[in-house]
Amino acid sequence: MNMPAIKPAAAKAPEQAKTAISALWRPALVQAFVKLDPRQLVRSPVMLVVELTAIFTTVLCFIPDNVVPTFVAAQIALWLWFTVLFANFAEALAEGRGKARADSLKAGSEGLSARRKMANGSFQVVPAANLRKGDVVRVEAGEMIPGDGEVIEGIAAVNEAAITGESAPVIRESGGDRSAVTGNTRLVSDWLLVKITANPGESTLDRMIALVEGAKRQKTPNEVALDILLIGLTLIFLLVVVTLQPFAHFANGSLPLVFLVALLVTLIPTTIGGLLSAIGIAGMDRLVRLNVIAKSGRAVEAAGDVHVLLLDKTGTITFGNRRCSAVYAAPGVNGRELAEGALFASLADETAEGKSIVEYLRGLHPQPEPALDTLTAVPFSAETRLSGVDYQGRVYRKGAVDSLLAFLGQQRAELPSALSREIDKIAQSGGTPLLVCADGKLLGAIHLKDVVKPGIRERFAELRKLGIRTVMVTGDNPLTAAAIAAEAGVDDVLAEATPEKKTGAYPSRTERRSSGRHVR
Repeated sequence: MNMPAIKPAAAKAPEQAKTAISALWRPALVQAFVKLDPRQLVRSPVMLVVELTAIFTTVLCFIPDNVVPTFVAAQIALWLWFTVLFANFAEALAEGRGKARADSLKAGSEGLSARRKMANGSFQVVPAANLRKGDVVRVEAGEMIPGDGEVIEGIAAVNEAAITGESAPVIRESGGDRSAVTGNTRLVSDWLLVKITANPGESTLDRMIALVEGAKRQKTPNEVALDILLIGLTLIFLLVVVTLQPFAHFANGSLPLVFLVALLVTLIPTTIGGLLSAIGIAGMDRLVRLNVIAKSGRAVEAAGDVHVLLLDKTGTITFGNRRCSAVYAAPGVNGRELAEGALFASLADETAEGKSIVEYLRGLHPQPEPALDTLTAVPFSAETRLSGVDYQGRVYRKGAVDSLLAFLGQQRAELPSALSREIDKIAQSGGTPLLVCADGKLLGAIHLKDVVKPGIRERFAELRKLGIRTVMVTGDNPLTAAAIAAEAGVDDVLAEATPEKKTGAYPSRTERRSSGRHVR
């Protein structure tokens, strides 16, 4: 049944995870007793020894002893049981935090509905769980986006704090690299038409839940080494305590077994042995609260060995919302001819940069514009780094300097000196120069400004203190890349990078291992 006027039911925003101790201590206390099963404690040999000594001491409480009063033996037994239970409780509490985080993520998608576009153009309200890849939905201000998708129409501000941790809303629009939206994020303003790109169970949120629930307590190499050390110390102290009784008999004396058991537990490293697993789980949970998903403690430990960090420029180091600030005509080209060529080359460009060029030129040189359906669009490609239109037999293109020159079959040295100087000035100022041509004729350059995120330089300085080199990877020309890198404070830069260059920017894994360097 079609209901174009009906608004979808309000979706529940992702709830704050109930990770407070007040909400988790009861199930954690129950799990502390469940974990007394020796089959579970075998993962922690030290605590297994403590449990065995607690059982042994409890048995001794029922055996009359003239040397040790029963209440003293009972006190020792109680403390031993408390030690085991406390270690189990700490581990169960840490595990409970992770489970609560997964439950809170699930709660965000419960009851979520969507306004799905039908074949006849009307909209039908359906549960978000019924959406499939390829469906088109309409989302309005205040509503939750029902699933991962691509914006095909509209522009709006989206609050992605539940997924990315970014408190400020981000702009999402059709075309370019800002068209992807994530399910269970809230639209702050305007409206969007979104094409769903993930089936149920395949979305970003579903993968996050799967990672949180499936995070395995695989022991890291350091934990394994520490376990070996703890087991070794336990065996040594066990041997020491066992030999005390024969020495006492040799001296015509005797040591109460209860005291020997208490001495053993005092000597062996019970504290670190009992809390080692809980520390690892708590560390992973802390990362989750920072919107970082760790599949295992091994992954966290490996991250500590990283020496080089590769970072994409757009959206990571800079805001990624470059805007047109000026145009420069080539010698022999008047301003109106350049404006027409740049405007036509950008009319079908759905990226933020393309829209800013159109907006700028409309104010600079108002002129009649052709209808979009009369244009043959050539969308931007990461491979060619060109975009434009074909209109009435004419070819309009704009793109990166080296890419457009290659399209024209020219070399950088063939550029007019005046235009080349303007391009260098744009690049040296940290802007991005684009060239424009029409029917094989170079018309001029466009100046796009980009803004470096505040505080990024200080963060890179902190990474440098940790011994981590930062490398900015960008498709910009070397001068622009160098200017932004200097402003941001990165250690190195890889310019004019295509997708293939980005993946092969640094040596292979085998080469990195042989040199002892880790790259992420």
